[in-house]
Amino acid sequence: MKRKYFGTDGVRGKVGEYPITPDFALRLGYAAGKIMVAESPLLKGERPTVLIGKDPRISGYLLEAALEAGFSAAGADVRLVGPLPTPGIAYLTRALRLQAGVMVSASHNPFEDNGIKFFSSVGMKLPDKMELAIEAELDKPMGCVASRQLGRVRRIDDARGRYIEFCKSTFPGDCHLRGLKLAIDCAHGAAYHVAPDVFHELGAEVVTIGCQPNGFNINDQVGATCPQTIARFAREQGVNLGLALDGDGDRLVMTDAEGNIYDGDQLLYVMARHRLEQGLPVAGVVGTEMSNLALEHALAALGIPFTRTAVGDRYVLEKLLECGWLIGGENSGHLLCLDKHSTGDGIIAALQVLAALREQAVAPEELLGALRLYPQVLINVELQKDFPWRTHPGILAAVREVEQRLAGRGRVLLRASGTEPKLRVMVEGEDAELVRQEAELLAEVAREAMCSASGNYSPGH
Repeated sequence: MKRKYFGTDGVRGKVGEYPITPDFALRLGYAAGKIMVAESPLLKGERPTVLIGKDPRISGYLLEAALEAGFSAAGADVRLVGPLPTPGIAYLTRALRLQAGVMVSASHNPFEDNGIKFFSSVGMKLPDKMELAIEAELDKPMGCVASRQLGRVRRIDDARGRYIEFCKSTFPGDCHLRGLKLAIDCAHGAAYHVAPDVFHELGAEVVTIGCQPNGFNINDQVGATCPQTIARFAREQGVNLGLALDGDGDRLVMTDAEGNIYDGDQLLYVMARHRLEQGLPVAGVVGTEMSNLALEHALAALGIPFTRTAVGDRYVLEKLLECGWLIGGENSGHLLCLDKHSTGDGIIAALQVLAALREQAVAPEELLGALRLYPQVLINVELQKDFPWRTHPGILAAVREVEQRLAGRGRVLLRASGTEPKLRVMVEGEDAELVRQEAELLAEVAREAMCSASGNYSPGH
């Protein structure tokens, strides 16, 4: 059954526009609380408890308060932690044996947007069955339990410290970061008062950027979605490495001293190869449709199976669990190490890369640049509503012709955006000029096909 409100990463949108409104957040909290009360394995008379965290954007106060009221009205207790990275909420939900965790964040989006995502009691995204049950409850009138049954609200004062210690515990106990100078960009987001302390307490000298949130500057020309900022800052500060997180702390991009940027595919390769060198089994690695073909080829050379799934860390996690594998991720920087954490975590991913750097005793650029990515060109084409691009004969024929010319030295991917009316046309391969030409050709074929279908086509359009 298709979800009505939940996307691949919770409910997200522009604040003040449905469903990111205070009345919807109130009803969402109530609906989720009702489902939790009904399905909680607690003893009779005990109330389920939900943890609520947020990133620093200004609308977090509004949505946090509405969710809190909704859960209380349903008879669920609430624990508040204030600004904390999304993976911190997943960790504390599990560590405190709570029934659910909620993160108020729009991740890498600008401050005008916000979102609400849920975690189960084991610190993973809610299963489809639970999300569908919450949506069904949303369609019913909202009520309120009797006064004696109302949920209580309490703040957890040491949440930040607990999460810092958890992150540090994923770094080898006989290893340290002394002698390293790190630049850290927290995107003026949820990790601003966590990430610098983690790396400093492990011995690194730390300089920061993007660590002064004011409610409005989250992801604004900083963070993992604007890696040029950390690259420039790393060069200016003369550091060994730069680390950039996104607004809710679950993405990671890195840079070396020269400002060369390394994405999620390259970092994932470092982690996989390091595990092999440690003598640890690597049963397989999960990527997405957007993972660079060079990653697939490089893992094959190491004898590591690789499989792709749809774009979204939710789907990477589902495939890892299905296969029984431990590591996977997206080129955007969502990286999962299921033997370290139940969800993607930018800080923990950085610690795994730094552990490889320390234990292999190589220069950062040598380690991070071990995987040379193939050129990749992505062109967005305006997508008309209900246009059958998947089955259009002209587009299919053009794709086949491009694949023939790539001759096994590249690949083609067409996919509809999940957030805007655009068709993503991507071509990648070993030959940069060929890739550019073929991507432009496919994009033009798609444009002409849609113009022709709407009656607006003219030669040369």
